[in-house]
Amino acid sequence: MTHIRHPLRPPFMGGMEAHGWHLARELAGRGHEVTLFGSGDSAPPPGVRLHAVLEEHYDRRYPWHDFHGTDTLNDLLDATFAAACRDVAAGAFDVVHNNTLHRFPPRLSRARRLPMVSSMHVPPFAALRRAMGDSVAPWHLVTTCSRLQLGRWWEVPPASARVVGNGIALADWPFSASGDGSAVWAGRITPTKGTHLAVQAARIAGVPLTLYGVIEHRDYFKDEIAPLLGGDIRYGGHLAGADLASAFGRASALLFTPLWDEPFGLAAIEAMACGLPVAAVEMGAVREVIGPCGTYAPPNDAEGLAQALVKAMSLPREAARARVEERFSIRAMVDGYEALYAGAVAARETDWPGIAYASHELEVVPEVVTAGT
Repeated sequence: MTHIRHPLRPPFMGGMEAHGWHLARELAGRGHEVTLFGSGDSAPPPGVRLHAVLEEHYDRRYPWHDFHGTDTLNDLLDATFAAACRDVAAGAFDVVHNNTLHRFPPRLSRARRLPMVSSMHVPPFAALRRAMGDSVAPWHLVTTCSRLQLGRWWEVPPASARVVGNGIALADWPFSASGDGSAVWAGRITPTKGTHLAVQAARIAGVPLTLYGVIEHRDYFKDEIAPLLGGDIRYGGHLAGADLASAFGRASALLFTPLWDEPFGLAAIEAMACGLPVAAVEMGAVREVIGPCGTYAPPNDAEGLAQALVKAMSLPREAARARVEERFSIRAMVDGYEALYAGAVAARETDWPGIAYASHELEVVPEVVTAGT
């Protein structure tokens, strides 16, 4: 089950879309029968069945920046995932991987003894934190993509919580031994991704920079990014994976500029696989992921980031690739998930006492979750 803000199809809008699509592809390649619960305008990998929970991704009609937190969007998501949970409950699935970031699927898992792995790709917010606390069970396992995020979700993690780092298909991100002296930035162009800071730092450092990614926040791009473009600073569009990998391979460093509590940083490991050292804003799990293959600056410090960029360009490219090979391959990620799937299935019949439901736990429609089931 995936979130439905954007479709799962290349070129990917962000890390969650890439994660879900490549996870489905790898599982199908390993011989699993995979059904992808997502928006109807997704394009699943070969061998993966799409179960459309909504005709098209919701951001098309209800842009997140306009509708986040509104009753309009919340009601749409609740109705959509209530129906999806009914279909999951009726589907006789061996195990469910829940990437929805919605509160209904975890509660469905606990109530129906449905083996599930829920992956938390974002810092906690109140409704989902509450649902995760309500749904603790031996057959409901939970992952975060970094140790730091595990600590964000729980002061004392339950035994059912694990860290499984994100992974990429290494063949999709070929190594390049040298760069051309330029820098790249890649991601959704929105304030929390710090695109403006990358541009400012590159100008200070005198390093050519190309920005890649979807323009998610158009006012931000128009007001804060477009006026800074020109000369050696340009916007290169939103590229499919192979084209983006080629762009990474030509460059000498990645600017990675999260201005939020970054849970992981998929763009960083994609670029590192191509050989790029990283000049990064140190937020969230950035240092945990990039390690010695990057240089770091505090948030909103363009001068410091410019200095970090110059230093990063002298770091060995081979080390960046090696770190991804050792820690962040899709093979390692799915090996971890498969072990959790097996554990959740094996725990389904666990004699686990004390399943009692408070009223707020029964938010899934009564046809799906009822007290005493």
